Amino acid sequence: MKVTVAATQMACGTDRDANIANAERLVREAAGRGANVVLIQELFESPYFCKDHLAQHFELATPVAGNPAVRRLSQVAKELGVVLPLSVFERAQNAYFNTLVMVDADGSTLGIYRKSHIPESPGYHEKFYFSPGDTGFRVWRTRFGTLGVAVCWDQWFPEAARAMALMGAEILFYPTAIGSEPQDPSLDSRGHWQRTMQGHAAANVMPLVASNRIGRERGEKLEIAFYGHSFIADHTGEVVAQADDHTEQVLTATFDLEAIRRYRHAWGVFRDRRPDLYGPLLKLDGDAG
Repeated sequence: MKVTVAATQMACGTDRDANIANAERLVREAAGRGANVVLIQELFESPYFCKDHLAQHFELATPVAGNPAVRRLSQVAKELGVVLPLSVFERAQNAYFNTLVMVDADGSTLGIYRKSHIPESPGYHEKFYFSPGDTGFRVWRTRFGTLGVAVCWDQWFPEAARAMALMGAEILFYPTAIGSEPQDPSLDSRGHWQRTMQGHAAANVMPLVASNRIGRERGEKLEIAFYGHSFIADHTGEVVAQADDHTEQVLTATFDLEAIRRYRHAWGVFRDRRPDLYGPLLKLDGDAG
């Protein structure tokens, strides 16, 4: 089966409805270019509110069933026949999660994934807002292949990508919000960020799609310049499509999943795994004893 995927990027303002409408426009543009799966960036309904510790931002969260972006874009998915992994701020009773909602091409919700790795660093104060995810890693059989999706900081952990691959993922997706590092203006993480995910694609022998945001966003005490560079890598880790650091864009690439499956199985990386040796991965300090 040949599948066309799309990465996107956009700036986000304080008008939630406008952000959702902008995301819809990008989805429609991608579908018009033949995309079957379209990835919108992390937490696209608002500015990246984790720049600050402000309790008022909890008011942005909604239950998944009541989320306006999920409601609207599920209708768009059904109309266009596209799969949409949607990143939202979820309120679940008295808990809050950074959640991915998988919407299939018929508009149905296949399930959710709650972000597992929660960062805490200057300008990226996610531990104030989100509990660590309790779903475990997830993959979904969609109309256009078996897809694995994790969220932003998850992309720095090879264990997450490998877990999704072992669970049957054929393509990996990472919605993202990353940019400048307020504590060190000289630090540019973009190349490191991209190469980390290229490694996931190469090591698991499957394509990967990453969608980041753009624009400068000012918090109470600091500003972050989100650097975009959304990209698509093939099953060898080679970047086949990449955006710039400031322009709203839609990127597409087409992959033959059956041909990639044959290549992956012939390469032998899953045949030659040694789970009996991986005990240190189960401990924070690597002590397998």
